[in-house]
Amino acid sequence: MHSTVKNLLDIKNNIKIHLNKLNINNNPKIVAVSKTFKIDKILPLIEYGHSDYGENKVQEALEKWTEIKKINSKIRLHMVGKLQTNKVKFAVQIFDYIHSVDSEKLARKIAEEQNKINKKIKIFLQVNIGDENQKSGINKNEVGQLVSFSEEIGLKVIGLMCIPPVNTDPEGYFIEMNRLNKELGLAELSMGMSSDYLIAAKNFSTYVRIGSSIFGQRS
Repeated sequence: MHSTVKNLLDIKNNIKIHLNKLNINNNPKIVAVSKTFKIDKILPLIEYGHSDYGENKVQEALEKWTEIKKINSKIRLHMVGKLQTNKVKFAVQIFDYIHSVDSEKLARKIAEEQNKINKKIKIFLQVNIGDENQKSGINKNEVGQLVSFSEEIGLKVIGLMCIPPVNTDPEGYFIEMNRLNKELGLAELSMGMSSDYLIAAKNFSTYVRIGSSIFGQRS
């Protein structure tokens, strides 16, 4: 068994054991964040049948995934990085999910471009849950407004996404995100990475975005 497949199975198992102990019923999907890794490193996972992958650069995603997605219709590609409005036209062609929508301007551009190609991208709105100046994301007090706006212009908003502040206990932020998501009546929640996916799973994240624990450290 290839190491990446073993790592993926270990993560699934860790989540299962952790949640069973806590008597919590949740089975989050794992987005294997394959950004910067060459396709030969990703192929064993594709061959194993894993379908969710994350990229953070539009150009890299197009180069790596265009052919593979033609052959393998099960692949779901997730945009997990910051998306510039000038790249939206290309992003909607390759991605099935965008996790980083954080403004009306970006929402409007996605709506325009997906309509042109008759595609419905699944959208997460990124919340700046730690209220950090340097971080993308919308203020938690304005997220309801962005949900309404996005739905009015025809976007399919499925949930919220966050990246909690580094070097702090993320639990409080995850609890708050789960509460916000429920209040807004959204079904999906994108939170948790290699360092904190168990805490995210415990707090009902439905998509965890894991890179280094599957593929190893990036060079």
